[in-house]
Amino acid sequence: MSRRRESRFPVRRLAAFVLPALLAACVQVVPAPKAPSRPPARPAAQKPRPVPPVPVRPAPARPAPAQPASAIAVGVKAGPSVASLPLGGSDAAAALASFRESCPRVTVRTDASGLTRPADWRSACAAAAAWGGKSAAQFFQTYFETVRVGDGRGFATGYYEPEIAGSRNPAPGYAVPVYSMPGDLVRAKPGDASPTPSGRMPLGRYDGRGSFVPYHDRAAIERGALSGQGLEIAWVADPIEFFFLQVQGSGRLRAPDGSVMRIGYAGQNGLPYTGIGGLMRDRGLVGSGPGQYSGSMQGIIQYIHDNPVDGAALMRENKSWVFFKELRGDGPLGALNVPVRAHASVAADPRFVPLGAPVWLRLDRREATGLWVAQDTGGAIKGANRFDTFWGAGEQARLTAGGMSGRGEALILVPKGTLARLGVR
Repeated sequence: MSRRRESRFPVRRLAAFVLPALLAACVQVVPAPKAPSRPPARPAAQKPRPVPPVPVRPAPARPAPAQPASAIAVGVKAGPSVASLPLGGSDAAAALASFRESCPRVTVRTDASGLTRPADWRSACAAAAAWGGKSAAQFFQTYFETVRVGDGRGFATGYYEPEIAGSRNPAPGYAVPVYSMPGDLVRAKPGDASPTPSGRMPLGRYDGRGSFVPYHDRAAIERGALSGQGLEIAWVADPIEFFFLQVQGSGRLRAPDGSVMRIGYAGQNGLPYTGIGGLMRDRGLVGSGPGQYSGSMQGIIQYIHDNPVDGAALMRENKSWVFFKELRGDGPLGALNVPVRAHASVAADPRFVPLGAPVWLRLDRREATGLWVAQDTGGAIKGANRFDTFWGAGEQARLTAGGMSGRGEALILVPKGTLARLGVR
């Protein structure tokens, strides 16, 4: 889902709604309840309190300030011992299971944060594979130490896996195509375009004259730019719900016969994401006055339904388009290409958090306090100590993710010996 996603709940990340409670991006800020200074780790059986649903993972309305390139650049300090953290049994067990699934990736991939090397993880991963039914909390105490990145002040939102009406085959009432990756969507050859700020060549296509041009935008695709190419993998009933599923980056399509098809982020057309909630706010459409709407997803949808022409034009101002593939595993895939798990997986910025690393969050949202594993990324999840917690699928997941906005402390768990190698105290 990385967001993967516009987000990637990959998936990206895609991924995939990653739900920042930022009105400037797309949604209305949902104030978090005040909590004690040291809230307990989230209990497994605790039922999250209902909050207003705002299932949107938007991008910031304004460009964020330039960020240092890595955790090392922003500065790291040794944190408290893992043994001092109030790890709940079921909480640690869920994190251990997710960490174990990440091990085939973390032991071979390059860590962009600069904190770890593939070899650093091998001892912990070998132990995780053989840990069995022993105390999961003891596992983390034995093999990990904590590091605080920057000031360690964490901010977490939430995302979940949406479900909308869809069909594998064309059917009455299901007219909106879900496209797979088109073959003509490519990166420019060196010399044919300027590199992006990240140094990569941009995505686009080569026209009939051999010139590299931007790929079809949302409006062109909706008008049929990709029709007749056999790219359809499914059809959905509601273009508005599909728009928000694209923002999320992954989801489920429920057919008329009750069967479910899971789709995940396959790629994006290379054009920038624009949060339409932010556009509504800038135009005075969000508020409590006459003719104004709530900044929640429900308010945005209501505006589009009340103003179908202007609403369709508003959605087309987000020129980004997400392409999908069918997922056949037991969960949506994150940026590590392993399933993200409810109450265990979190999206993070890989420049500051090694993907696959356990993350301890102590927030003013009790249900989000505890141990997570960084397995995903997101378009709006940028910067040190910025996280997006995954809550699964279903109505309760939608409610919890939609209202998640927690602040507090963030610690990254890295294999023991990492701090000494880095010279960190």
